[in-house]
Amino acid sequence: MIAPASIQEVLNRADIVEIVGQFVRLKKRGANYIANCPFHNEKTPSFYVSQPKGIYKCFGCGKGGNVLTFVQEHEKLSYPEAIRWLADYYKITLEETERTPEQQQQQLAEESLRILNEFASQYFHDTLLNEEEGQAIGMSYFKQRGFRKDIIDRFKLGYNPEGGDAFYKAATQKGYNTELLERAGLVKNRNGNYYDVYRGRVIFPIQSMSGRILGFGARILKTNEKAPKYINSPENELYVKSRVLYGMYQSRQAIAKQDECFLVEGYTDVISLHQGGVENVVASSGTSLTEDQLRLIGQLTKNLTILYDGDAAGIKAALRGLDMALGQSFNVQLVLFPDGEDPDSFIQKSGGTKFHEYVKEHKKDVIGFRLEVGLTEVGNDPVKRSKLVNEIAESISRINKAEDFALQHHYIREASNKLDVDETGLVNLVNKYIRERIETERRQHRHEEAMPAPEMLSVAEEPVVQAPVTDEDQEWQLITLLIDYGPKPFEGYNNVSELVFDRIDPELLDNAMVRKLFDGYFDYANKNHTLPDANHFMNTADESIKSRLVTLLYSKNEISHNWKEKHNIDTIHDEFNYVNDVESSLNYFDYKKLMVMQEDLSEKIKKEQDPARQILLLTKQMELKSMEREIKHGTVILRIHRANKKG
Repeated sequence: MIAPASIQEVLNRADIVEIVGQFVRLKKRGANYIANCPFHNEKTPSFYVSQPKGIYKCFGCGKGGNVLTFVQEHEKLSYPEAIRWLADYYKITLEETERTPEQQQQQLAEESLRILNEFASQYFHDTLLNEEEGQAIGMSYFKQRGFRKDIIDRFKLGYNPEGGDAFYKAATQKGYNTELLERAGLVKNRNGNYYDVYRGRVIFPIQSMSGRILGFGARILKTNEKAPKYINSPENELYVKSRVLYGMYQSRQAIAKQDECFLVEGYTDVISLHQGGVENVVASSGTSLTEDQLRLIGQLTKNLTILYDGDAAGIKAALRGLDMALGQSFNVQLVLFPDGEDPDSFIQKSGGTKFHEYVKEHKKDVIGFRLEVGLTEVGNDPVKRSKLVNEIAESISRINKAEDFALQHHYIREASNKLDVDETGLVNLVNKYIRERIETERRQHRHEEAMPAPEMLSVAEEPVVQAPVTDEDQEWQLITLLIDYGPKPFEGYNNVSELVFDRIDPELLDNAMVRKLFDGYFDYANKNHTLPDANHFMNTADESIKSRLVTLLYSKNEISHNWKEKHNIDTIHDEFNYVNDVESSLNYFDYKKLMVMQEDLSEKIKKEQDPARQILLLTKQMELKSMEREIKHGTVILRIHRANKKG
């Protein structure tokens, strides 16, 4: 149970641009920062971050919130976990109250896998550094690979003893149950006896982008034909292999800074390159590239250089997943090392400077690379050449023609020359693949056609929400005015919040959530003698409130303007003048109150039997009609004091 004061300290310190920038490559655009959304695949940025307001909003998929919401959503953390993550980042010591046994049990259930993985990682690392077997076997292997102590610590490398159940005993003594240990893939049951899955292996912890331990890779050290060289954690709630890139946590800042990502095959490639000073590198762990992995890289850079062995297997591995990268608008280049070399061995022998020189001299674009490899294989065989033409055309078709027309045309011309085929015919073949893919995508998503697609924003556009004009919209707009302008001065009042408190009768607010926020705003102000900001409201557990607030806080204020047009109110609207915005919103509630009063008066006139009393009521009705006309022209303010709620 984290103390409220500690939570507030974390939120006060957390800079949303700094935190989001750890995971996404942000670009400044006006008052905002933009990026490709980390929560869905897109080619045109629709993800906006506002530093002054401390919020983010994707106008493509609709996700939004504050810095805490982002950490929760991106890293799949609970509220307390996200607070602790931010506290660790800013080196804030949290004040926590003592938890009851029930609360401890609940936390264990929610965080069990993560906690177990952290324990296992530390156990393996400590065994490597401090136990005799770890030093003699595990550390000897890493030293043989040339790894320094600081690199071993950076990647939390470890060792699992050969004894069979050493880790199992240590984990159960700490209270971890066997079911959880099995689900994490750390132990197995054989005839009622549990044994360590990674026994006798060196351990490579696999971390998320924020450093959480998701799972493990383990390499066997003894020759055993029946046992695989590497084994990985099974997929579970934390570890999904297709969504993970080894080394992303250690490399993310260098990737963003250098605007390029090197992709290699194995764990030791990543570690050796880091030791050699090349830190913008991640590994796919021998699997083909996936959309989720590309999205992780795409959050930081669109420049992808693939580094692989120069043997036949390396060449085939290099070709997998490249069409997908082209389709996501990556600038893909490849580098093959000489036969018998891989990135690990090359940098160990040659050092970082020569490594960079080699990469620079041997980079090849993806289409040129495929042409070179393919032409070597097909020789003069016309059937194989025809197959190669189709493969190249399909790859070129993946390039987004609207965004990269010149690049696509360049590849078509180059392929036409090298394959000795007619350029027009190759263009037609490329277009054929484009049409087939579009049709396939239409068939796959036909069931979604009935649902409105989210509007995608171009890079040059700023987010504008055209909201329908309803009472509910106006009520939500009142909350955004309090958040945006509450502390600002206003003639005749200390600030806008005091004006709103004076002018607005809470009984006019029909939406229950708005009424709750409205009352909460002034309750907070009275208790704390200060006005709440956006973060105060964004920390509510109600997701519907958070989603609505983010959209409104990030949208341009069009609601009041539309309402004035609808009711033919000719007060000049200037979106940069908060005084006009405030008056416009308050005039709406004056108008609404007037309509309520007129309806009540009409009912009284219908029921009134006394002629003299009817005349008085009709006179009052005429006065209200006159006030309605004056409100429309902005010349009357209908004072509605809380002390007189009957109006």
